[in-house]
Amino acid sequence: MNAHLPRRRTQQRGLRLWPVGLVLALAFTVAVLVAAGVFYTGWDLLSARGLKPEHRIDSTALFDLVKLSFGVVAGAGALVALVVAYRRQRVDEDGALREATRLHTERFTTAVGQLGEESAAVRLGAVHALAGLADDAPDDSLRQTCIDVLCAYLQLPFTPDPGNDPAHQEEHHRYLAFRKVRHTILRLIGDHYRRPPGTHRSWQGCDLDLTDVAIDGDMDFSGATFSSGTVSFSGATFSGGAVSFDNARFSGGTVSFGNAVFSGGTVSFDNASFPGGTVSFDNASFPGGTVSFRGARFSGGTVYFGKAVFSGCVVSFDNARFPGGAVYFSGARFPGGTVHFRGATFSGGKVCFRGVMFSGSTVSFSNASGSAPDRLLVAVRTASPMTVSLPSTW
Repeated sequence: MNAHLPRRRTQQRGLRLWPVGLVLALAFTVAVLVAAGVFYTGWDLLSARGLKPEHRIDSTALFDLVKLSFGVVAGAGALVALVVAYRRQRVDEDGALREATRLHTERFTTAVGQLGEESAAVRLGAVHALAGLADDAPDDSLRQTCIDVLCAYLQLPFTPDPGNDPAHQEEHHRYLAFRKVRHTILRLIGDHYRRPPGTHRSWQGCDLDLTDVAIDGDMDFSGATFSSGTVSFSGATFSGGAVSFDNARFSGGTVSFGNAVFSGGTVSFDNASFPGGTVSFDNASFPGGTVSFRGARFSGGTVYFGKAVFSGCVVSFDNARFPGGAVYFSGARFPGGTVHFRGATFSGGKVCFRGVMFSGSTVSFSNASGSAPDRLLVAVRTASPMTVSLPSTW
């Protein structure tokens, strides 16, 4: 697991009760204060002006005093019974939590053991079992543990595809079977991150450590919401296929694609929104393929593309909006590709192109509106050879 991920705040499990003597003393004190408050409120409402002294106590007054004494004793007994009942309820709830935790641990141990089975079908069942355990976990700490195990499985090394050579047919089928297991984990993660926070089966707010994973195919995180926690794709390799974060929302926490490699295929953040949090593509590499941020809205968060390399690919920020927040392309390189910011809107936010290199690229800012981003014109004028299209207002 990634040692740089912040330590998670775990819930304190187990029963913590104050001493019964202290609880009773506090309960009696509160009861006396409440009774005094009620008495003086009634006294004020009745507009009483004083008490008439009595030099003798008749039988009626004496009987009232006896009833009052028994009432006080009965009230004290009821208060003690209430405190004892409360403590018993707490003990029963703690016992139920311990039992649920014990059953969860037994099921968790069984599912983890099945992840190591040779049969891909058994592993697939274990993946669904762990996802179900995460959904039904008694507390957030146990839920996070299940997610960590699924992420750790994706980080395990695997034998590459030997191809369709008949001599390696068995290895090829084994590769396809276990590839299905890995892709199922990614599908389940994407599905759980699409669910609103606070609802059953939502994993939003949990940490997701996919550092150095190898994703050899499609990955669909479209519509997912990253509202808090830490999500790491640092050093991940996305080879071929389509990686989709379309309509995703990055509203909090930290999401890192630092040093990730997107080789070929399509990487899409179309209509994604960045209203908060931090998203980093520092030192990421995009050799070939298509990278699209069409219609994305960078309105409040901070997005880094520092020293990212977009070599020989098509990069599109068409109709993207930059009304707030900050987007840094500092030191990014676009060698031999095509970069589009057509129809983009630059208003209010900070977009920095300090040290960017567009050598050998085709760059278009046609129909873009707003003021030119920081250092963009310097980067464009010093890059050669290249083809560039800028709005006349710049």
